[in-house]
Parts: sequence; C-alpha cells; structure tokens
Amino acid sequence: MSSETQGAAASPEAPGKAAGTAVGQAVTGDGAVPGDLRMTRLLWPFMLASAVGLVPFTIYSTFLVPIAHAADGGVAALGQLRGLGGLAALAVGTALAPLIDRVRKEWAAAGGLAVLAASAALGASGDFLMLAAFCLLVGAGTAVLNPALTAAAADRFDNDAAAGRAATLITATQSLTALLAAPLVALPALLWGWQGDLWAVAAISSVLALYFLLRGRRRHDADGEAAESADRVEKPGYLESFRLLGALPGVVPLLLVAMLRTAAFMGYLAYLAAFYDDRFGLGPETFAVVWTLSGTSFFLGNLFAGRLLSADRPRISSERLMALALLVALSALVCVFFTESLFLALPLTALVGAGHATVAACVTTLLVRRCGSLRGTALSINAAGMSFGVFLGAGLGGVGLSLGGYPGTSVVLGGLTLVALVLARTVARSTPPPTTD
Repeated sequence: MSSETQGAAASPEAPGKAAGTAVGQAVTGDGAVPGDLRMTRLLWPFMLASAVGLVPFTIYSTFLVPIAHAADGGVAALGQLRGLGGLAALAVGTALAPLIDRVRKEWAAAGGLAVLAASAALGASGDFLMLAAFCLLVGAGTAVLNPALTAAAADRFDNDAAAGRAATLITATQSLTALLAAPLVALPALLWGWQGDLWAVAAISSVLALYFLLRGRRRHDADGEAAESADRVEKPGYLESFRLLGALPGVVPLLLVAMLRTAAFMGYLAYLAAFYDDRFGLGPETFAVVWTLSGTSFFLGNLFAGRLLSADRPRISSERLMALALLVALSALVCVFFTESLFLALPLTALVGAGHATVAACVTTLLVRRCGSLRGTALSINAAGMSFGVFLGAGLGGVGLSLGGYPGTSVVLGGLTLVALVLARTVARSTPPPTTD
C-alpha cells in the first residue's frame, strides 16, 4: 500500500468511501484491473450518457447556418452564443464542485441529463432567446454530468489502477463521440432536420435521466445499514472541500496543467483549418480528412494511454508519461506551424493529438488516484478549468496570429504548453514516496 492510499484512508471522508465499496461497488478483489470489455459491460450506461452529453453542441455547430436562418440572426452572432455555454460550465462547475461528492453521483448525473433534455427542447424552437438559453443550459448541464459520470465510474472499483482506467474509458468515449458525432447527427437530420435531432436528444436524455435516478434509488435501498453508517460520517463543508483538495500533493499544479493543455490544444484546433488552407490550399472538404486524422489520434492516444497506466506494473509512471507527452506535443505543435511540407505536417498533426490525449489520460488518472473521496470535486473543477482553457487558448492564439502570423500562434500556444510542462515536473516532485505495510 502506498502512502497516497494510506493518506486517503485516513481522511475524514474515507469511512464513507469504504462503506460504499463494501456494499455497492464492482470490487476487483486481488487488485487486478479488469479487461476493457468487462469494464465496458459494467460501465456502458455511464459511457452512453457521456456520449449523449457531447451531442447538443455538435448539432449546434454542424447546423449553425440553418439554425441562424431559423433564428433570423447572423452566423457570427449565433456562433458567439456558444461562448455562453463555456461561461456557464466554468461558473457551475466551480460552484457545484464540492457537491458532487456530497450527493449520490447517479443522482447528480440524472440532474445533468434532465437539464440537457430541457435545453434540447428549448433549442428546437429556433427562437434566438431560446437558443441563448440552450447554450447556457448545455454548458451548465455538462458541467455537472461529465464529472459525475467520471467519478461514478471510478467509484465502481476499489483499487486505484482500476478506478483510473474506468475514468479514462469515460473520457475515451467522449473523444470517440467528438470524432463520430458530426456524421451521426447529419444522417438522421436528412429525415427530420436539425430540430428533430434536438428532440431526439431531449428524449434520450430524459430516458437516461430516469435510469440514473432509479439506479441511484436502488443503490440507496440496497446499501442499507452500511450506507446509513457512511452518511453519518461527517463530511467537509463547502469551503473546506476546496481547502482539503488544495492541500493534496500536486493537485493544484495538476489542475493547472489540464487548463493550460486544453488552452494550447483548443487554440491550435481553432486555427488549424485556416492554416491548412493558407499553407497547403486545402478546402473544407479535403480538410475533413485532416480533422479525422487529428480526432482519431486523440482517441487512440487517450484509449491506449489509459490502458498503459492501468497495468499492474506500468513501465512508466503517470507523472513521467505526462511530462514526456507534453514535450512531444510542444515540439509537434511548434513544428507544424513552421513546416512547408504537407507530408510532414500530417504526422505532426497526429502527434499533437496523440500527445494531448495522453496528457489528458494522465491528468484524469492522477486526479482519481490522488484525490480519493474528493475525486468528484477535483474532476468538476478540472472540467471547469478546461472550459476556461478553451476561451484562453482561442483568445491568445488569435493574439499571436494577429501579431506574428502562424509563427506567432505557435509561440503563444507553445508557451502555454511549456508552462504546463514546468508544472508537470512540480506534480512529479510532489508524488508521495511509496511505503510498505
């Protein structure tokens, strides 16, 4: 047993966690990590719900032009409305972070899904004000849904390696959905239009919300005496949760790594299409291949990094792999904006995606392992920080582009990645030394 695990067991929240493990989790007994197929059979409702959470904004982005026509607004104005979702995610994710660990995570997920269902129904009206409410509610709903699902999936297992792998399976599902969602929503829209897509999201989200509500109630009834004992354990107060989280070794720099990584990657993606058009003359149709390449490399990087980190004896630690992946991502990002060869730019684009995906898997794994019963709070703040990172990256990337062209963008975004790399070294130095029982 590591000192990190011992510290979690000694925390005031640990008895509740232990009780939950005894009565409601899919324990692994000997500490082995189940295979991905077995985990998928256990976690498929969580994975499905996480996939659905990405669909509303995918519909909004894919059909932005017809939505703008329906709302009698300009494309730019409708595009800017999506920023409201990011602001809502930042505010709600931060404000409600401690509450994720104070309620049943299935019920928190049900609440997030219910908000998504309501937002989709409002957005289907096509009214400008309703679309503004749609963007706000989608941001708020996913700010609760995603960390609740990730933490609930991790809580299904009683050892750090399996819990970390469960969490990265949820994030891998989200990256796969981001890759496939556009064609998947475009095909049904041929039959019923973008409004029909939103009504379908509303229906599916409502069914899933009911499922998680009943699932949480069944677990509450099944836990019986052990759950009541866990509930009697004194939990930290609202502000105390933030203080306790900040006191955990390396957690604050880890959250900053996630925010800066997201800023660098999303800023890079914001101007990637324009770069390929200006430098290599690739139009939107051809650039779709590049986008698929980037998305596929991100999905595979997230999937395989999560599996590597869940091994009984991984060949490389999460902290070291995170630093190495940031170095690869930094080098590839800077080089891609300077290259004059399309055949060199394509593999560099794949490396940027794989590097950032690996960092994302490392961050999720480390938060799950280091934060113990505060993992819900940590994952919620992490999601809020990444929402802020999206705006930070797009804004700073634009500043770099206006001042120095694409080399200026590479310098600005590379600088963000470099700061993340320095913080990753701080995370590695904060690792508690292993101890023996």
